[in-house]
Amino acid sequence: MPENPYLTGNYAPVDDELTTFDLKVTGSIPPELNGSLLRIGPNPINPDPDDYFWFLGNGMVHGLCLQEGRATWYRSRYVRDDQVVAAKQWPPVAGPDNPLQLLGGIVNTNIIAHAGRLWALVEAGNLPVELDSELETVARTNMGGTLPGGFTAHPHLDPETGELHAVVYSLFWTHIQYLVVGTDGCVRKSINIQLPGLPMIHDCMFTRHYVILLDLPVVADESIPVSSGALPFRWRPGYGARVGLLPREGTPEQISWHELEPCYVFHIMNGFEDDQGRVILDVVRHSSFFDVSSQGEGNSRPPTLVRWTIDPQQTTVQEQCLDDRPQEFPRIDEHLTGKPYRYGYTSPLPTIPEIGLTKYDLKTGRSETHLEGKYRTFLEPVFVPCARHATEDDGWVMAFVYDQEKNSSDVVIIQARDFASEPVAVIHLPRRVPFGFHGNWVPSSSFG
Repeated sequence: MPENPYLTGNYAPVDDELTTFDLKVTGSIPPELNGSLLRIGPNPINPDPDDYFWFLGNGMVHGLCLQEGRATWYRSRYVRDDQVVAAKQWPPVAGPDNPLQLLGGIVNTNIIAHAGRLWALVEAGNLPVELDSELETVARTNMGGTLPGGFTAHPHLDPETGELHAVVYSLFWTHIQYLVVGTDGCVRKSINIQLPGLPMIHDCMFTRHYVILLDLPVVADESIPVSSGALPFRWRPGYGARVGLLPREGTPEQISWHELEPCYVFHIMNGFEDDQGRVILDVVRHSSFFDVSSQGEGNSRPPTLVRWTIDPQQTTVQEQCLDDRPQEFPRIDEHLTGKPYRYGYTSPLPTIPEIGLTKYDLKTGRSETHLEGKYRTFLEPVFVPCARHATEDDGWVMAFVYDQEKNSSDVVIIQARDFASEPVAVIHLPRRVPFGFHGNWVPSSSFG
């Protein structure tokens, strides 16, 4: 049998948790950067090479702490689940029990700070896991008993209200759920929405007046038992594809649906309303996904950056290609989430590292690329403003990067306004960080 690609190279797990202090730095870390760059991804503890898939590995968080121009520590910690604690003979994970947990409560997809807490997140029904400021697992959380089920990997923070907006699905439900999490860390609003099937909904967005719902043709396949450990989703283009506009304080009956050609979207760069009242949504579009197997194999062309224009009075979505180069993991200055914006950032696919990081100027249509040679592959970029009220591109882009030639990882800090130039600082990590999913910059003041 051929080698499992998700257990080789920089997809392969690292051996165990690690802590190191006072890391080596090339260049100068901006002294304004006081906090931690955190990211999360799969680090399977006992994978079966015959059927292991990347999306289903046990979670591991990697963190780099910066203080007053120094890289003070790097930590990697498992997000504890039932499988991890059994293998390590650690105490059980504290917190509420959820009878609908999958795979022992694995959490491996995103990490955010909200309401003075640090949460590791995943989709499909598992509870978030609270971590402390040193990345140790505290407990599973149901947000003070207000979370109806599981949560999502991709909530979005409204910069005006400080609330989180989320769209949740579970393999045990026949509906999806729109949630609003208040500034106190508790769910203040929950709406169930019935759909024709159960699509995988990885991301969502909001604008001034709407919450945006993606109903796309990667849907649950009832022939694959949830208990099998496989990811039970398949590409079903006959299901159709549509985008829903839910008024932010509306009901399911008020959703307007707008059709488009079958495709799949993991990630939305941003959305906003233009001066004509149309919703503009910039997304990374996959022509298909899971169309051969639930291991991610398929015939999809590489994903591209496109703009969807949705007129609430029309039934179809207008699509414009912004860039046909393969890319993923779009990010922006999140002070502008849900608002008109100008700049966005994407990373290359791990299989095509020579594309590098890309910065888009969506006003002029121009783009810039940050490259560091064919052996260095960037993971998801994160934009960090230099000050609270800084202009949109006044700040830094930070990213973990894997060096294939050295089999090691660094964190780079790039001046956003001088994007194509060399980093202002490179922090050398004590070992490689496997390819993973998402992360965020968490200022020191965010920890409770």
